[in-house]
Amino acid sequence: MKKIGIFAKVQDPRCREVACELLSWLRDRGLTPLVEKRLSCYLESEEGMEGGDIPSLADLVVVLGGDGTLISVARLVGKREVPILGVNLGSLGFLTEIPVSGIYGALESYLSGDSTISERMMLSVVLLRDGVEIGAWEALNDAVINKGAPAKIVTMDASVDGSFLATFKADGLIVSSPTGSTGYSLSANGPIVDPALDCLLITPICSHTLTNRPIVVGADAEITVTLDSRVENVMLTLDGQVGIPLEYRDVIVVRRAEHHTRLILSGDTDYYEVLRTKLKWGER
Repeated sequence: MKKIGIFAKVQDPRCREVACELLSWLRDRGLTPLVEKRLSCYLESEEGMEGGDIPSLADLVVVLGGDGTLISVARLVGKREVPILGVNLGSLGFLTEIPVSGIYGALESYLSGDSTISERMMLSVVLLRDGVEIGAWEALNDAVINKGAPAKIVTMDASVDGSFLATFKADGLIVSSPTGSTGYSLSANGPIVDPALDCLLITPICSHTLTNRPIVVGADAEITVTLDSRVENVMLTLDGQVGIPLEYRDVIVVRRAEHHTRLILSGDTDYYEVLRTKLKWGER
């Protein structure tokens, strides 16, 4: 292993400080850091690269920041499936579970082949307009149909593998991966799903029909959602970071992506311990 990609939440001074220390650590061991361009602007005499170019060259990607930073990098890595080591300098840290104090131990473990890697299912999202593909994207957490102002109900027809599921009259609809079950879907009363499972979650946002409830479907299912109302300012958002305006009768197709995001685990905690800690279960 020779090349290590480095991404960071550049607006956070602490992330920049850790990145500087990490560069010295890597070079002392004969490893070549590939620094994302925005981060390089904060590091003296450090040449940067476009973020999209790093995954094709790196053997490992280190992300310094919070879950949002890691999710954005996961979309960049995409089909390359380069392992990602997420270091938590954010607040919650469901995905960036390795603390700053454990970064070098985690790197040593990975370099020696002793790390555990969690394979996380990703989503493939396609937007069709009048039967023509407008765009295709991937997401680690979720694809969300939601609205801005004014606050009007959005009507959406949802099908699973061509079978009509329901007409949702709601503030929006979330299709998430198991990893995304602890994201926006959870705040909309969706279920928490072990990320090791292969499935898709459909969760309405503030449904105006009390009988509409979240549903979990098989990982090989194809979920089709048709926008059936002329409400303005309806958006398709991916991982809460990419937004695409929608029009009446647009069709969104969500299925499992062909590849996974590979996350390096700390080895000190398991998923259920992370849940108990982050969600403060058992505390009064």
